[in-house]
Amino acid sequence: MASAFSDHYSAVADAYARFRPRYPPELFAWLATHSPGRGLAWDCATGNGQAATALVEHFERVVASDASAAQVARARRHSRCAPRVALAEASALPAAGADLVTVAQALHWFDLERFWPEVHRVLRPGGLVAVWCYQLFSSTPAVDRVIARFYHEVVGPYWPPERAILERGYGDVPFPFEELAAPPFAMAADWDLEHLLGYLGTWSATRRYQARHGADPREQIGAELSAAWGAVERRRLRWPLLVRAGRTSGASPALRSRRR
Repeated sequence: MASAFSDHYSAVADAYARFRPRYPPELFAWLATHSPGRGLAWDCATGNGQAATALVEHFERVVASDASAAQVARARRHSRCAPRVALAEASALPAAGADLVTVAQALHWFDLERFWPEVHRVLRPGGLVAVWCYQLFSSTPAVDRVIARFYHEVVGPYWPPERAILERGYGDVPFPFEELAAPPFAMAADWDLEHLLGYLGTWSATRRYQARHGADPREQIGAELSAAWGAVERRRLRWPLLVRAGRTSGASPALRSRRR
């Protein structure tokens, strides 16, 4: 795991906020149901703030932190959501005050030997932590083939090494909590081709390719992707979410009873 903050997204914070898919409301309802309380949630590495602003529907207060000042400046705002610039491993939150800690599509960037103790410090006894990620979307077979070639062949060599952790769905990441089985969740969106190309432009590998070659790698698949897309304006895209959730020790008897 990286021991220092690697800023892959500040330069495209606006595009990230515009083009990234949205997490399903059912995920946040499930998290709230399994949290020991609804007081404070900490959304770590909040990015464009979409998870944080969904959490305010269920929690009295949300702290949305990110190491990127550009991301925090462009994140969505809500009266009960407090943005802050902070490393994941040093949140400056008070001890034992949070009911929930969430990390959306960012755990692979963290120094886990420092982050997990910070989570244990911040969560109250029995508090819940949930991390999730998504990989390639699925659409039509023709579109999927073009995107797979772009992902693996065109920009494949330019993915940061941490990407391999995400590709394994965080399944082999040490997770020092009492783990809960999460139900299946997925994101879905109806996008036009322009939006899809904008999304591909937010990939860190796309931007690393551009920096290396001074050219946009999306141009290599433009005609092929347009042909695969066809005459329809919008297509449905779907990303399964890979969720790991667990809680700290010390759950109250009432909470243990509710979970049975």
